[in-house]
Formats: sequence, structure tokens, C-alpha cells
Amino acid sequence: MRNKHVGYLILGLTIIFFFVVMSFNYALQSIVEVSCTHGELCPMHATVQTQQIISYGLMGLLVLVSLFIIFFMKDETIIQESKKEISEEEKQKKLENLDEEERNLMNIIIREDGSVFQSSLVNETKLSKVKVTRILDRLEGKSLIERKRRGMSNVIILK
Repeated sequence: MRNKHVGYLILGLTIIFFFVVMSFNYALQSIVEVSCTHGELCPMHATVQTQQIISYGLMGLLVLVSLFIIFFMKDETIIQESKKEISEEEKQKKLENLDEEERNLMNIIIREDGSVFQSSLVNETKLSKVKVTRILDRLEGKSLIERKRRGMSNVIILK
């Protein structure tokens, strides 16, 4: 859902809550006026006023939050990386001078058209996360791959 839609949803709910709170405050004020025999000196009047200030203050805060979301929060977009077609010559060129573990990871990345999640590499190779990260560090140091952060995971992209 887009942030603007969330902001409008919060604003709409705030308006509904505002009318509920207003009717509750009106009913409470009526009860206090009927049941309180001391007039304005009755402590219930001060309690009702405090309750009204708090409830209308919270409604105002919700309106400000919803307006902030509507006007100032930007929507995040996930960029899909374009997958590359890799020729046999390029494959051989990229795989030469690599040790066996690096070659295994590169073969998986190439097989997946040049773009794969790091977690998929961990699952497929049965290596530990730390070991895969270290191998990817070496491959990145050799300028063969690039890692991009996507949420809680990394996307490995062939250069």
C-alpha cells in the first residue's frame, strides 16, 4: 500500500474517532451536569475538562501524523535488476584464476542469469553464511560481482 493511502486511511479513521470522542464527551458532560450537585466546584468538572483536552489533543496528533505521511513520506520502490545474457567466452574468462569455492558460486550466479539472492547461494551450496560472505567479498574484490542491499538480504549481480 502506498504511503499516501495509509495517510488517508489514518485521517479517515481519525475523523471517525473524532465524532465518537465528541459524542462521548458530550454524554459525559451531560451526566456530570445532572449528577454533580456542587456546580462548578465539583471535581468531576475538572476531570471532564482534562479528559476532553487529552482526547482532542490525541485526535490532533493523529491528524498531524496522517498529514505528515500523506505529504512528506516517499514511497519506496524496489528496483528489479536486469538479468544479463552471458556468452560462453565471458563465462570462461570470469571463471579462470578462481579457486573451487569461488568457481562454484560464480557458476550458480551465471546459471541464474547474473542475479541471485545471497540467501539462495547459502541454501544451494550448503556453506555457512559467513563462508559465503567471505567468498563473495573476494569475488567483489576481483570486480566480478556487485552486492546490493534489498531489505534484509543482498542481491548478487554479475558485473
